[in-house]
Amino acid sequence: MEKRLGIVAIVVEDSRSVSQVNALLSDYAQLIDARMGLPMRGKGISLISLVVEGSTDTIGALCGKLGKLSGVKVKSVLTNFREDDDDSASRQSEFY
Repeated sequence: MEKRLGIVAIVVEDSRSVSQVNALLSDYAQLIDARMGLPMRGKGISLISLVVEGSTDTIGALCGKLGKLSGVKVKSVLTNFREDDDDSASRQSEFY
C-alpha cells in the first residue's frame, strides 16, 4: 500500500475532549512521526500538530474520528511524496 507524508493540525476548544483526542492519537501511534502540543490555557484552547506517514485511508480515518469529537477541529495536508511498501519513493506533480 502506498504511504504518504503529511501534517495534521488539531484545535481542541473543549477541554472535556482532551482524553479522547489523546486516546485516538495513541491508537494511531504507528502513523505519527512527530507531535507538538501547545496548551493555550489563557485562551482556553489547545493546539496539536502532527507529522504523519501512512496510507491516505488510515490518515483520513484518524482525521475523521478526531473531527467527530465535540469541540475538536482538524485539518490535514498531504505532500506529493509517495512511498510504496518496497520503500521506493516518488514525487507526483499533482495537487491535492
